[in-house]
Amino acid sequence: MPMIHHLTTTTTTLFIKSSLPFAYHAPFQYEYHNEQNPRPRPRPRPRRRRSISQWSIPRCCKKEQVYPNPPTPRAKRSSNVGIITATGKSKEIDVATLGNLCVDIVLNVPELPPNDPALRKLYMDRLSASPPDKQYWEAGGNCNMAIAAGRVGLDCITIGHVGNDIYGRFLLDVLRNEGISMVGMMTPPTQLHSDHLLHVASSYQTLLCWVLVDPLQRHGFCSRADFSDQPAFSWLTTLSNHVKMAIQNSKILFCNGYGFDELSPHLLTSALQYAVEVGTCVFFDPGPRGNTLSNGTPQQQTALSHFLTMSDVLLLTSDEAQALTGIKNPILAGQELLKKGVRTKWVIVKMGSKGSIIISMSSISCAPAFKVNVIDTVGCGDSFVAAIAFGFIHNMPMVSSLALANAVGAATAMGCGAGRNVATLQRVIELMKTAELNEDEEFWNELLAENVDTEEITFLSKFVVNGNNHQLNRIALQKVVSELLPKLESSPVEGKVPS
Repeated sequence: MPMIHHLTTTTTTLFIKSSLPFAYHAPFQYEYHNEQNPRPRPRPRPRRRRSISQWSIPRCCKKEQVYPNPPTPRAKRSSNVGIITATGKSKEIDVATLGNLCVDIVLNVPELPPNDPALRKLYMDRLSASPPDKQYWEAGGNCNMAIAAGRVGLDCITIGHVGNDIYGRFLLDVLRNEGISMVGMMTPPTQLHSDHLLHVASSYQTLLCWVLVDPLQRHGFCSRADFSDQPAFSWLTTLSNHVKMAIQNSKILFCNGYGFDELSPHLLTSALQYAVEVGTCVFFDPGPRGNTLSNGTPQQQTALSHFLTMSDVLLLTSDEAQALTGIKNPILAGQELLKKGVRTKWVIVKMGSKGSIIISMSSISCAPAFKVNVIDTVGCGDSFVAAIAFGFIHNMPMVSSLALANAVGAATAMGCGAGRNVATLQRVIELMKTAELNEDEEFWNELLAENVDTEEITFLSKFVVNGNNHQLNRIALQKVVSELLPKLESSPVEGKVPS
């Protein structure tokens, strides 16, 4: 099975200045923090790119894409939950993502890349020989989560690396147009040891993820990180002051398993520990990398263990939960992770077309998925996380958070691809107004019948039937939607999210 890697890199410490208003920010000033070069460097003119006749856009993406123009900056909205830092200052940023930034190159290909590493590298080298046309580019990795979070009304920043190349400038432009700030992690060159300089030069460019689609609409993924045993940015060893400030000023720090492809286990653990120290909640989604990390190096295993026990919210698919616990039932697997956690408040299990579950110490909330015409599932999980962050920050009932997350994920699945193609707020609202649940009673009855030890089970249902089991509290979808819509419709009061 091909490995999926969403990675990026940069050339110098980059901090995009912004007043961090509600969902969109003023045009960014690119400020390079380097004592030897304190003034911004002019951007080179992009060179003409050659078209690649044998490549094409996947069929679901052939419609003309119209992306929102940079919005007019507005006054900053205050969120409903005031989270205070260790220094007593209110946190101004809702969500910060750590690492896992990349540019996706989405192409139709006659066949997917071979599994043999040597042949696979040759395949990728041919793809990388010259930049494909810009119409194939899309923001990827944690950009998906950040964009989706911004569109539901959260103030977001990204922490990571991009290179001073055509792909890096593209990625920064996408983030800027979506109102998302960025803090660069690059260690200043004067602080690097001489034996690291060559490695830094070779890792200079923004990392790409080749998203390949064959005639049967099967996906394959290629990245240069597939061919290295070391993280792409292994020369990064400490958190800069800018990064620490960004973490301290954020209510949530989101990390996922792909971050281990970029950053050392030690650096990731440092970010986790610092977040805990300054009172920032940590969301962690191990993703497909969770299983390989649990069988990886001692350093990877230790870091994974820290994230699984010290994160406030864990997000996993049912397969990932089973791989980490050995328990098939997703509720029981979630309860096992919760028992082992030190700070864990929620364990969230995503079950695709079936729906999702939140397990806490005292209750379980279940929400069937929405019925939609699925076009592309890329980016759905990232969009889902963004909505969970919205519910967590605004102290919403767990079943309402699930309903919103299912809707945002489903609305993304109705489009093609991730990045700028993730769900807009307007599409989410329209979906919730005409919502139809995929209620599989047999599936849920079987799931809940397995000795689930909890005080309360809340279940989202289209209809509430009298005479329910006293332990099972059915909540009508219409009631949840009627309470959610005013929050969503008033969320971008100071800056409308284009559809």
